[in-house]
This record gives sequence, structure tokens and C-alpha cells, in this order.
Amino acid sequence: MTPKEILKLVEEKDIKFVDLRFMDFIGLWQHCSYPAHELTLDTFEDGMGFDGSSIRGWQAINNSDMILLPDPATAKIDPFSAAPTLILICNVYDPITKEPYTRDPRHIAKKAINYMKGTGIADTAFFGPEAEFFVFDNVRYGYTSNSGFFFFDSAEGEWNTGSKQDGQNLGYKIRHKEGYFPVPPHDTLMDLRAEMCLIMEQLGITVEAHHHEVATGGQCEIDVKYAPMVEQADNMQLYKYVVKNVARMHGKTVTFMPKPMFGDNGSGMHCHQSLWKDGKPLFAGDEYAGLSELALYYIGGIIKHARAIAAFTNPGTNSYKRLVPGYEAPVNLAYSSRNRSAALRIPMYSNSPKAKRVEVRFPDPSCNPYLAFTAMLMAGLDGIENKIDPGEPMDKNLYDLDPIELSNIPQMPGSLDEALNELEKDHEFLLKGDVFTEDVISTWITYKRENECKPVNTRVHPYEFKLYFDA
Repeated sequence: MTPKEILKLVEEKDIKFVDLRFMDFIGLWQHCSYPAHELTLDTFEDGMGFDGSSIRGWQAINNSDMILLPDPATAKIDPFSAAPTLILICNVYDPITKEPYTRDPRHIAKKAINYMKGTGIADTAFFGPEAEFFVFDNVRYGYTSNSGFFFFDSAEGEWNTGSKQDGQNLGYKIRHKEGYFPVPPHDTLMDLRAEMCLIMEQLGITVEAHHHEVATGGQCEIDVKYAPMVEQADNMQLYKYVVKNVARMHGKTVTFMPKPMFGDNGSGMHCHQSLWKDGKPLFAGDEYAGLSELALYYIGGIIKHARAIAAFTNPGTNSYKRLVPGYEAPVNLAYSSRNRSAALRIPMYSNSPKAKRVEVRFPDPSCNPYLAFTAMLMAGLDGIENKIDPGEPMDKNLYDLDPIELSNIPQMPGSLDEALNELEKDHEFLLKGDVFTEDVISTWITYKRENECKPVNTRVHPYEFKLYFDA
């Protein structure tokens, strides 16, 4: 839509408020609402001002003024607001230089696409994420100097076989690791997910499937159709917005935390990726699993830089509670067709050249999708530019390898600290085309170390009392 068409839509739909949204540095959607009469053609040229010093990882208080510039192509009518409201996703600008803000994640993603086009390799990068999440009925947590706890509950959790729920218990609880695909009444969330899907479709997001996931306690997945990278990152913010708000309307809550539950599968976000040029798929060929040589080089780049890009694709301390063997988590940096224990998989559902893609399985849904998608794309492009050989495919069950064979396969980092150290050493490929900058990399590393790693590492864990209190 053009700005003029946006204004016409506002009038036709009797829109009362315009909600300007943008992504903060770490990965949470932010917004500010304006009466509809404040939106004019000038808004699309001059933007709206806001305080950048109040956004995590952004400006200092003595240099705080910033501008939100709405992207008219992103207009959506908010399905949840009581007053008719139009959502517009924004790019962030510096009011002095009139240049895009270098720490704006959406700007970083757009620069990556421009860099890719400039190389001549491809003109479109398609991404298809499969985000998993938990739906809980209750959650409580807290931490003080002399106490710490978390508690969550789900009516379908295995631990509730003996509880009274509204004075009774109907059974049909999902056992640990048996949540993949059972029909109702075991799957109590089918209608909830269907409502989420219908609202996503209303917002222009094409849904491909929804189902219960492996874990007990309400783990779900909704798959959306592939889309160009920046558009898909926008979609993921709408996806989370819809999922959380529909759950809240039904008295439930959703978390995209990768590993809220001990002893069962965590939530990942497998990312299907492919490059196209002039309307033709570039990943189809006559190499392994029907891939092209270019696709194998893309895989080589992902494998080479995976330990560094993990700082963006798996950005929390909790991310590495998921990346452990035994829970379908892809800790081994190898590729394979059909083998889901490998970090990269080549789906074999279709022989169509258009369906040829690479599925990167280690990311999780707590990530900032603009930064995570960009980091993977830049790693893949580096693999293509430098013809990085991914090595031989690994079609064995990687969890059953003997220790000597396993020692030859690189592993994902074991902690966020380790991933940040890897990013510090290996980020030249991210700086190409000024996509990421040294400032963005160093700010990310510093923020994560000071605000996440250090606070977690210096706090007492409840399980330590079980291990050491009687020492």
C-alpha cells in the first residue's frame, strides 16, 4: 500500500488509532499509539519521535531522540484492540543525520538482503521458521537474596494425573515425550491453535499446519509458509503477538522460552532456507539429496560459523539448556537428509526443485528474528563466496556414535558465554557490506554478558541446595 492508500483505509475503516511498532535490540516488539488524525502524508516522510535511551541496548540519555518511520507495506488492522487500530511496522532513523539507525534490527536485515543482491548470488532469500511454544494455565516465579523458585502448570501435564481439577480429573494426560500428534482429548489445545491460525491468516500470514508437539504440558507448533526474509521476520512478530494474545483471551499464557521444563523436549525454531534468482531456485541440483553445489557451500558456511551465530540464533542462557543430547536438540554440526539429529537437514518431502531447501535446526524462538535470520544468511553467503566444503553428510544417528567418531564432529556451544566468545573471535563475515557493524557486535556481546550471563552465573540455583547443602 502507498501512504495515500493507508490514509484512505483509515477513513474507510473508521480507524481510531495508529499503532507504530518496532523491534528493540534484544528482540521484543515495542509500540506507541497515536490518534488516527495524527497520521498524515508527512508522517511517512518525517516520522514520529521517541526516546531511544529507554530501549534496551540503544541510545545514551544525552543522545536519546530517535524517529519512527512507518513502512506502508506493513499495514494491518489490529485484531485485538477495542478501538479500531491500524498497525504499522517502522524503521528507526536518527533525527540529526536522517540516516537509518545502525542498531535497528530491521535495518540490519534489510542491509543483508541488499548485500546479497549486490553479490549477484541471489535476489531473494526465503525463510520458513517452525516456532514451537508452550501454553500454560498458570505460571509463577520469583527470586530474592534468600529464595528462588519457578512454578508452572498445564491441565494436560503428566504430573497432574493425581490432581483434582475443578473437583474432578478426566485423565488423558500426555506422558513425557509422547505429545507429538495425539488427537483430542489428549490434545486439549486444538481449538485454541485453530483460533490462532485463523487470526494469522486474517493478518495475511499463510499457515501451513498446526499440531501438538513432543513435550507434555502444552507444547505446540504452528508452521507458516516461507516468505522473503525481512517480511518473514515481520511475520514472526505478528505470530508471537497473535499467539500470546489469543492464549490470554482464554485465560492461558504462552512462553517461547526454549527450555522451561526439565526432563522433556524444549522449544526450537527450525528455519527452512533457500536462495532464488530471477524466479528460479538455486538450491536444486544433482549433488547430495538433490542439492546444488551452491546449496552445499551455503551449508558449509553455516557449519563453519554456527558457533558464532549461535549468539544470535540461541541468544539466552536458557537456550543452552535445550541444546543437549537426547531431546531431539541438534547439537552436532553436521548435515543430512532425513536425519533429525543433525544440525542441518535437507527435507525430502518433495522432489520439486522449488521445494529444495536447507533446514537449520539449532535456532530457538527466543531469538530476535531479524538478527538471527541475517546471521544465518550471512554465514551461508560466506560459504558460497569462499566455496566452503561442508564435508561428508552424516546419515547415522549422531547420538549413537562412538566417542572417537563423535569427537570429529564439531558441536554447538555449551553456554551463552561460550557462544559470545565465539562471536567475538569470528564475526568478519557479518561485517561484509556493513550489514552488522563492530558497534552492533560489541554492544550485543556486552549487553548479553552484563545483563544475562553475569546475573545468572552469580545467582544460587535451587538445585545446588540439593547437591551441596550437607557438604
